[in-house]
Amino acid sequence: MTARSSERARIDMLARVFGTDGSGRTIVGIGDDAAVIAPGREPLVWTLDAQVEGIHFRRDLVSMADLGYRATMAAASDLAAMGASPLGILAGLVLPAYVTDEDLRAIAEGQREAAEEVGTQIIGGNLARGQEISITTTVLGETPRPLGRSGAKPGEVVAIAGPLGLSAAGLVLIGRGREHEADAAPAVRAYRRPLARITAGLAARDVASAAIDVSDGLTRDVGHVARASGVLVVLDRSTLLTPELERAAALAEADPYQLALEGGEDYAVVVTVPEDRVPAGFKRIGRVVPPQDGKIGIAVEQTNGTLAWLDERGYDHFG
Repeated sequence: MTARSSERARIDMLARVFGTDGSGRTIVGIGDDAAVIAPGREPLVWTLDAQVEGIHFRRDLVSMADLGYRATMAAASDLAAMGASPLGILAGLVLPAYVTDEDLRAIAEGQREAAEEVGTQIIGGNLARGQEISITTTVLGETPRPLGRSGAKPGEVVAIAGPLGLSAAGLVLIGRGREHEADAAPAVRAYRRPLARITAGLAARDVASAAIDVSDGLTRDVGHVARASGVLVVLDRSTLLTPELERAAALAEADPYQLALEGGEDYAVVVTVPEDRVPAGFKRIGRVVPPQDGKIGIAVEQTNGTLAWLDERGYDHFG
């Protein structure tokens, strides 16, 4: 018989899985009407992300633990892009009738693992019944210097921490049943267990003029920075590929450059910084220049030195 406990019993189970906050900042945690966090002295950063079955994931491609992990990292990545340290996470779960207690525990353990990875904890949330699985994750953080998208300046360079295209390649390989091949492993992990690069965001916080995380694809996300800053971002094509991506793309029978430019859910952090201040752990992938003939956006420098304008393709929730 399928195990499904009452709401109260499930909340009690989640409280045991997530544990208590050792930082001392959480005054009231799971089990009350709301979480209470002691105030700090730095500006707060507050973000929210939703993962909906059939839109953001397919249940046949990820485990329940992977689902909880992915949902948590997707939300935490926004803090990495802002140069913020997480303080706590709230998670709202909508669960269909087929989700068992064992399924819920696996989701929660994935959430807990991801939260621990980025240095924080699940401190509250909500459970509800619905037609498909949906996880809405709210992450609260703080930073003395929040990074935004609108500060990029001509003369700066574009640098990245994290992979490009691997998650998209992993999705293709899993869908084709090729995830167990040796060259698929980095891509499969990138899709099922992405990493919010909090450490990279903190490393760039004091030197970056603008930042964003690659959730919807490099051209789409860096395009946001270019447009918010009123500049042209020129990518260096020779820096975009890695051996891992090229091997995974070959298995997936896909164009590695297209995966690097348009693949999403890598959660790499992209920053614009002075040329002599690229943070440790970042590599240069382009430069910031003034608008060309009044045009702003994103382009790639070709081998002959000319610029090719790029369409800002990637994931669009309503495209």
